[in-house]
Amino acid sequence: MSCIRQCPGQMDIRRGVVSLATGAGAIYLLYKAIKAGIKCQPPFCSASPICIARLAIERERHGRHSGELRRLLNSLECKQDAYTKSMILHSITRCVYLLESEASACTNDDVTLVGSMLDDKDNSVKIQALNTLKAFSGIRKFRLKIQEHAIKVLELISTIWDSELHIAGLRLLNNFPLPDFVHPQLRRVMPALMEILQSDYILAQVQAIRLLSNLAQKNDLLYDILNCHVHSNFLNLFQSTQPGSLLFEVLVFAERLSEGRSSPHYRAVKWHYNEQSLHEALFGDDSRLADRLLALVIHPEEDVQIQACKVIVSLQCPQDVGIRPSCPPSHSCFNNGE
Repeated sequence: MSCIRQCPGQMDIRRGVVSLATGAGAIYLLYKAIKAGIKCQPPFCSASPICIARLAIERERHGRHSGELRRLLNSLECKQDAYTKSMILHSITRCVYLLESEASACTNDDVTLVGSMLDDKDNSVKIQALNTLKAFSGIRKFRLKIQEHAIKVLELISTIWDSELHIAGLRLLNNFPLPDFVHPQLRRVMPALMEILQSDYILAQVQAIRLLSNLAQKNDLLYDILNCHVHSNFLNLFQSTQPGSLLFEVLVFAERLSEGRSSPHYRAVKWHYNEQSLHEALFGDDSRLADRLLALVIHPEEDVQIQACKVIVSLQCPQDVGIRPSCPPSHSCFNNGE
């Protein structure tokens, strides 16, 4: 019985010892965790989306800058190898998109620094620099500064045959209006843009056709586009087997060309085109564009159907049809039966 009476006391002592040990262990583990947390800082050029997102959350929570974007820009000024520069630029791009207030606090000198990376020998650095400039172009105050790099971007697109570089460069150019001082360079690179359009890389083709569609609305560039040399199979771009996204953009391009060449301003001059020009492929006497358009009227995608109809209408009726009682047959690419 005496043993039984002593057990509860002994159990209390044991519980106390265990509690003390557990408490000491918990404090030690906490110390280890804090120590490990201090040591385990994110890598200098971390491109982890989680890392960048954490910075954005911190900014929102505390209402202050994390300093990450400024740190990355400062590190870009140091001498780095190509891989490190690419990773830094990639991280800067993410920061510009996610840390809006920090990006807005940047200066034109920062944009110039990024633009200087376009002269790097490594294509991957050029591509990342183009992506970063596109990110900065979303901020209005930087657009004029970024426009200064337009000629360099066009030079890269026309002299380096790299699909990823084409996509990055064309996305940048499509993100802001191109100033008039770039037009002479645009004339020089028009053949390269047309080659990209006729390549087999869909993403690059879509970006090229978007740029060409915008340029087709410039009176001083329209003839250069229409007289540009194209492959004999150019109309394959209008085949129903092409991806809908590309087909739609090609049809928008055709509509704008048709409207442009039918405008009074353009028709006031008698233009001459070479036999293998875009004009002859689309609007020449031997063009089969009408057949392709009629096939697209029943395309599965409604956007493509509608745009094909718009091109047909633009081909049949000149833009200044309002001053005439009807559309003269001579301006139509379609037979009466069609």
